[in-house]
Amino acid sequence: MQPSSFNNKIVVITGASSGIGKALCENALASGARVAVCARNLQKLQELFGTGNENLLCCKADVSQEADCEQFINAVLAKWGQIDVLINNAGISMRALFEEVDLKVIKELMNINFWGVVYTTKYALPSIRKQKGVIAGVSSIAGYRGLPCRTGYSASKFAMQGFLESLRTELLGTGVNVMWVCPGFIASNIRNVARGADGTAQGETPLDESKLMSAEECARRIMDGIRLRKRAIVMTGQGKLTVWINKLFPSLADKMVFKHFLNEPDSPLKNYR
Repeated sequence: MQPSSFNNKIVVITGASSGIGKALCENALASGARVAVCARNLQKLQELFGTGNENLLCCKADVSQEADCEQFINAVLAKWGQIDVLINNAGISMRALFEEVDLKVIKELMNINFWGVVYTTKYALPSIRKQKGVIAGVSSIAGYRGLPCRTGYSASKFAMQGFLESLRTELLGTGVNVMWVCPGFIASNIRNVARGADGTAQGETPLDESKLMSAEECARRIMDGIRLRKRAIVMTGQGKLTVWINKLFPSLADKMVFKHFLNEPDSPLKNYR
């Protein structure tokens, strides 16, 4: 894949019905790519993007299900014969103390955030190797630094990054680039649908979404990173600072991260104070 253009490239994006995934799809289409997207709600995808665009393939798929991922990738190959870029974007979060959380929440996050990446990558890899393409994972600062009340989320993102780093090393010399991106806090609905202790969506975000980076700006940076075949991208000054403090002064990072999340509205950590 030429790093300067997506013209006529086949770009596959999981979790495209809102937020970063939706913005990635719009960006890729505007860049001349042919784009395949999936989500659990096919009707929502079709309402967002329409049904008459020959450069767009919308599929229903739950990435936590291996069979769905295989069918999705096979549908892309059947339509266009190749895959140049796979962006593993689908994911959910959580907000609950580990002591109080139902373990089904941890399992759900691992199934979507980690296994969803493994499944789609497994079935897309032969074509991506042939095309010398790119595999990208949308991770989080939580993949570098464990966050309180997000134990399952952090575990799934650590697992994703470990998997992608191992795969990147395996594929050295093949022409395939494997990368991960850590957006930080982005204006999206991920916090609205984040799982609470019992597995239900929390419904409201604890953050002022208007002050966060837009999904469109995040998508632009991700697509630029794919063009340039970056190894990893950590967005926002707060995210970069957190990663470096955690590397150099981990005990200080413990205290700073605890204080940050303690000060969230209705923080579960207040139960420990």
